Amino acid sequence: VQLVESGGGSVQAGGSLKLSCTTGGFRFETYYMTWVRQAPGKGLEWVSAIDYEGDNTFYSDSVKGRFTISRDNAKSTLYLQMNSLKTDDTAVYYCARGSHMLSSWPFKGQGTQVTVSS
Repeated sequence: VQLVESGGGSVQAGGSLKLSCTTGGFRFETYYMTWVRQAPGKGLEWVSAIDYEGDNTFYSDSVKGRFTISRDNAKSTLYLQMNSLKTDDTAVYYCARGSHMLSSWPFKGQGTQVTVSS
């Protein structure tokens, strides 16, 4: 199982970033996928999730209305468009295999750092 995130960086508050996660080693289209993040000194927090075909999406209250999750099953790739970024969004973002309802995500990537400055 391979999950590789990219697209992180440093932006000012109010800015935007788009994260990508390329995957391999499993049938991408048969899994829910989730973006999770870990802020400094805090635990993992799920951010957004998407079902098999992208028909249903889920967002935590902290990002609802600002972030958009999507997937391209033909490319086995997951995306997260992040708009109106806030300093509280600063974290390492991971793409994880499985639903946001899981208590843990044993299969996730190495993460990509997102830093939002005021």
